[in-house]
Amino acid sequence: MERITAARGLELRCKGWRQEALLRMLENVLENGENQKELIVYAALAKAARNWPSYHAIVRTLKELEEDETLVIQSGKPIGIFKTHRFAPLIVMANCNLVGRWATSENFYRLQEKGLLIWGGLTAAAWQYIGSQGVIQGTYEIFQSIARLHFNGSLAGKFILTAGLGGMGGAQPLAGTLAGAAILCVEVSEDRVDRRLQTNYLQRKTRSLDEALLWIEEAVDNLHPVSVGLTGNASDIYPELVRRGITPDIVTDQTSAHDLVYGYVPSGYRVEELEEARANDPEQLQRDAGASIAVEVEAMLELKKRGAIVFDNGNNIRSQAKEYGVQNAFDIDIFTEAFLRPLFARAIGPFRWVALSGELSDIHAIDEFILEAFSDNEVIANWIRLAREHVPVEGLPARIGWFGHGDRTKLALAVNQMVREGKLQGPIAFSRDHLDAASMTHPNIMTERMKDGSDAIADWPLLNAMLNCSSMADLVTIHSGGGGYAGYMTSAGVTLVADGSTESDIRLETTLNNDTGLGVLRYADAGYEESADEVRLKDIRWIKTN
Repeated sequence: MERITAARGLELRCKGWRQEALLRMLENVLENGENQKELIVYAALAKAARNWPSYHAIVRTLKELEEDETLVIQSGKPIGIFKTHRFAPLIVMANCNLVGRWATSENFYRLQEKGLLIWGGLTAAAWQYIGSQGVIQGTYEIFQSIARLHFNGSLAGKFILTAGLGGMGGAQPLAGTLAGAAILCVEVSEDRVDRRLQTNYLQRKTRSLDEALLWIEEAVDNLHPVSVGLTGNASDIYPELVRRGITPDIVTDQTSAHDLVYGYVPSGYRVEELEEARANDPEQLQRDAGASIAVEVEAMLELKKRGAIVFDNGNNIRSQAKEYGVQNAFDIDIFTEAFLRPLFARAIGPFRWVALSGELSDIHAIDEFILEAFSDNEVIANWIRLAREHVPVEGLPARIGWFGHGDRTKLALAVNQMVREGKLQGPIAFSRDHLDAASMTHPNIMTERMKDGSDAIADWPLLNAMLNCSSMADLVTIHSGGGGYAGYMTSAGVTLVADGSTESDIRLETTLNNDTGLGVLRYADAGYEESADEVRLKDIRWIKTN
């Protein structure tokens, strides 16, 4: 099978740039994906389309789709085309949404095996994944927040221990070194370690814990940043550090712990044995994975007792550990509440833009605009300078930046004007992570311990998706969890195309203002003073009832 890569250049295969943009975004997630043969983008199971016939049908349909039509996609499978109007979304999709009591991992696997649904991750089936860079600023901001809260603003000379170098976790080593730390990344798959070396996200690799610790110690002593990939199993390495009396400054994990069958690799298993284990005895594989996670989390809890800053990075590892006997697993903090909630309360979150032409010069031109127009925003200006120098291109050139209400709109309208005036080589696609202010309910990640107790209320992402449809977005999607995430979350995603037209101005301004505006109000409604302040500053129309 010929490898899929995103089209570059200005030649259209579709009837307009909106359709072409969404097709290239689909191709781009597969170009950046972990297992293109199986249409898997990241996190062991997160797919871009249900199967290859569905993929090819989506491609054919996008090439034929008119401006006033809407394609409906159900869990990665195209269902039909409906006559709507030129300001309606071109695509609406829903992935992996099961009714309450049926939303279990067992039902998910059963339905997946029958070919009736897929898990879309957050950005895989929504065609919004841009490689490891898609989460790198968020990871960097977490480390920077820890530096400010616990280490007088600097991680120089500090030791970060983590695990997982897959599609999401692969951002960790570069984020760690950009923050000035010495970071050890444990990864069971040597192929993944090698991939991060090849893309310059990782600096060194070894199979020896002793050698890895020697490199880390040298970097800590000399206050030099370094990233080390250690081929090994986290459930073996973390307890070994406890036994040796070695306590890192910061400890986390970003393995695919959410999935005990296709994701997390148990201690004692080789990667090449997993396919046979899944086929012959998936129940035993699941039990072994759960037991290994329990061992790892027990070690993390002990490292916390010894003084490490320990946090869950959003992979459901605490929930799995508790299920397998670690009753105090939730003594480990979740990253959102511990480090990022003040940003989300102002609807500041991971905003993304992709150069559909394939020209890196378009991203650099946008960088220059940001550095000038947002020079007073220290967080974003600092990040853009770092990203320009250190973040490699993966697939179509892209960038991520943590912008909030009003600023996303300002950037997008300026970029659309640049496209219109020929200052960019081609159109730009805008999207954001589903982990955003209004668009996710996940009581163990995004919405854990909300001030008003609204952790599990899923109305917000559903309202977000409906509002974005009403606001004329180009693609709108609603996702729920699959595998070990089944029953834990609901989220919504959105994509917009800046093709230089005045119609794009309308879509961009309306959708981006409403998308982030609802995010501010979601937190204001929950009682966050930062959100109430943002309402006053940005003149958002909030209906207060108490």
